[in-house]
Amino acid sequence: MQAHEIFWRGLTASFLAGMGTVFGAVWVFFFRRPSPKAQDALLSGAAGVMLAATFFSLLQPALDHAESHISSKPLAVLVVIAGLLGGAIGLYWVHRRVPHEHFVLGKEGPDSLRMQRLWLFVIAITLHNFPEGMAVGVGFAGGDIGKAMPLAVGIGLQNIPEGLAVAAAMLAIDYPKSQAFLVAALTGLVEPLGGALGSSAVWIAGPAMPVVLGLAAGAMLFIISDEIIPETHRGGYEDIATFSLLGGFAVMMFLDAVFA
Repeated sequence: MQAHEIFWRGLTASFLAGMGTVFGAVWVFFFRRPSPKAQDALLSGAAGVMLAATFFSLLQPALDHAESHISSKPLAVLVVIAGLLGGAIGLYWVHRRVPHEHFVLGKEGPDSLRMQRLWLFVIAITLHNFPEGMAVGVGFAGGDIGKAMPLAVGIGLQNIPEGLAVAAAMLAIDYPKSQAFLVAALTGLVEPLGGALGSSAVWIAGPAMPVVLGLAAGAMLFIISDEIIPETHRGGYEDIATFSLLGGFAVMMFLDAVFA
């Protein structure tokens, strides 16, 4: 297979996988404006989806990639852990350094603080989608279409609840439905960028995958633990929030296990 053909196959497959996010996000147009109770349930469900994706879509593949490139298993695990901690510390730095002023709500205030937390969530999901696109590109560059195609299909299916999670989270803090859909869709469209890198520079992307996947996982865990769970447990609906998180986790776990 020619190099340009590998590139375009990887790019196309990662683009189609990213479109799963768009398909999930479009369902936000069928939602009504949520009540505070529903807001906590939606945000917690989104956190559950992301928590499962962290383990099954990021950390497990990161360990597999690391062990395939590093002969020492303890060292391979430590490389992934380094990426994990780096992702959490990096998002923490963003959290502390980025000014609390936003293009819709203006200067910092109670609502603006929630806005900042949401954008950290969007950043974390975007970081998660980029290495997924890389994985698809690397798969196609490896030449085994029989394995690369199911991977792309599985990631596309996993992206559906992720797109809905982002859009629902934005709707929960009073974003217009059209804007919630647009931002959620854009988080998925970073996957072709990762796919292009993975398919055109597999000699770079392949060895880098353990660290990149670890970084994304660390960012996800940080935002779930530091922002979303405390946010959804402060309004008196912590029981609903807890079971919504478990429900989101179960849905994503099923998709990852069945379609991986």
